[in-house]
Amino acid sequence: MHTHICATCCAEFPSSDTPPDICPICADPRQYVPVDGQKWTHEAELAANGHVTEWREEEPGLLGIGVTPKAGIGQRALLIEHPEGGVLWDGIPLLDDAAIAEINRRGGVRAMVMSHPHLYGAMVTNSIKLGNVPIYLPAADRDWVMYPHDNITYFDGDNLDLGQGVTVQVAGGHFAGSAFLHWADGADGKGVILTGDTIMVAADHDWVSFMWSYPNMVPLGPKAVRAIVAATERYEFDRIRGAWWDTVMQSGAKAKLAASEQRFQDAIANG
Repeated sequence: MHTHICATCCAEFPSSDTPPDICPICADPRQYVPVDGQKWTHEAELAANGHVTEWREEEPGLLGIGVTPKAGIGQRALLIEHPEGGVLWDGIPLLDDAAIAEINRRGGVRAMVMSHPHLYGAMVTNSIKLGNVPIYLPAADRDWVMYPHDNITYFDGDNLDLGQGVTVQVAGGHFAGSAFLHWADGADGKGVILTGDTIMVAADHDWVSFMWSYPNMVPLGPKAVRAIVAATERYEFDRIRGAWWDTVMQSGAKAKLAASEQRFQDAIANG
């Protein structure tokens, strides 16, 4: 038997003879079940249909890892490399043998962290493949884990210091445990935050936005947006990387984030 992967959000469910009737993550109003019904896939089926893991150099010390052709919502993970083991941020539904070999060549993975449930992917299977790497998740999102496993560790509080200049910061908003990751050494030492879609880099990469539901177009309220931005203010950063290949704010990100919050708050106040 194989684990089941929701074809829409790519969350992984335990092995069973038949898949669940519904994916609770997609049945939640922040996501959606397709109009033609719930669909499931699995790793072998993705591979048989021509999907492979793709990796790209995002910047020195940071490797992007995605799936091509697109699966689910098309997210990619990010590996902060380190000779003693890197940190893998966010999940994808397929990590093939070639990608595992490449990751191990770059020092392997010592910790996995996810921004929020929509980007969990096949985190348990991938953790096992990478050598039973521990997965760290905010306790606030425990109920959204569809595949409980001993490799998952839940943490309380609003941040988790993973060492080597890598910190996970819970900011809330999209989910109670929605988080971003601060990488102090990124952007040539100016700092990078990896945001999933807790903070969404807009089509104009000089701006970001904040939503409770992206597919259903429901914005967050002003208090939640203020809390997210306030959570970033203790960190130094010049760049923001979202959950997709093209969601990158290359420079000046801290000032642009502040300006984006002001634009958002003005729009809500004057709407």
